[in-house]
Amino acid sequence: MPPATAMPIPAESWLSTAIARIEADFQRSADTHLIALPLPAFKACGIDLYLKDESTHPTGSLKHRLARSLFLYALCNGWVAEGTTVIEASSGSTAVREAYFAKLLGLPFIAVMPRSTSPEKVAQITFYGGRCHFVDTAAAVYDEAMRLALQTGGHYMDQFTYAERATDWRGNNNIAQSLFVQMSLERFPVPRWIVVGAGTGGTSATMGRYVRYQRHATQVCVPDPQGSVFGEYHRTGNSAITAAGSRIEGIGRPRVEASFVRSVVDRMMVVENADSVAGMRGLSALLGRKVGPSTGTNFVGMLTLAHEMRAQQQTGSIVSLLCDAGERYLPTYHDAAWVNENFGDCAAACARFQALLA
Repeated sequence: MPPATAMPIPAESWLSTAIARIEADFQRSADTHLIALPLPAFKACGIDLYLKDESTHPTGSLKHRLARSLFLYALCNGWVAEGTTVIEASSGSTAVREAYFAKLLGLPFIAVMPRSTSPEKVAQITFYGGRCHFVDTAAAVYDEAMRLALQTGGHYMDQFTYAERATDWRGNNNIAQSLFVQMSLERFPVPRWIVVGAGTGGTSATMGRYVRYQRHATQVCVPDPQGSVFGEYHRTGNSAITAAGSRIEGIGRPRVEASFVRSVVDRMMVVENADSVAGMRGLSALLGRKVGPSTGTNFVGMLTLAHEMRAQQQTGSIVSLLCDAGERYLPTYHDAAWVNENFGDCAAACARFQALLA
């Protein structure tokens, strides 16, 4: 059964109390951990790798930060008020987190998602009291979300437009500021590279703007999964192009999203699906716990950069994100039969990955 609905908010102070509830939820959550990866072969060459573990948020994902920012942005803009139906277009990850905050405020929530969304994510949205509305393709979520907002008189949250502007990129305890504070006592406190995937593009925009604002000599790399449009857009600047879409949940898109800020990304790296799966498996073995496929994509990007740095006799640190825990992907990306059916034989990719680790 879904958890009990949050206590009603008094009508005379609804906005103030709603913001206070979100801020109190933030105060109850300790900052996420920074993990130093045990890779002695790189450490001996003066290259340190780290992962900021975003799986420790209350809803278990990096998207918890985005959902919190989107709700505060909508509340302070006057777009969401008492009784407003909140609607989001999503592949499932952000919708789970938005369902959590909608429940916190006692608001109805509808997630518009492709029919192919994993049952685990559907179950999580339902657990938080949200309703799932399915469409046939990922490209159809946008128009259907807008239609539902008009039909219900609700608010379409539109993460793909507002992700890059809902977060204060100059600081205010955003993910970039948190990362640099945690790195301050490390051997190389200012990373040479920050590696982040892009779904909306909000995280890469925050990282890229923050390092420029703080005048850090840090570059931002976005490893883009096979089938996503962002790599080609970064290369050409053509925002009208489309692609088949990513098969790696949480990152990559079939169209260029408004929140992906091309000019603050220093490097794009296209990662094959099999390599993302190999990275996920290898990192899971290294840490002794399961990680998700988008974290596997990030790890492939980190190791590629580390090998380049070693070849060029460069030293420094590389930091990325552990986006979410892998347990929710046990029936899919962590299931050998499912992977073989959807991506084919990944043995060669796993061998390449082990060579990268060695």
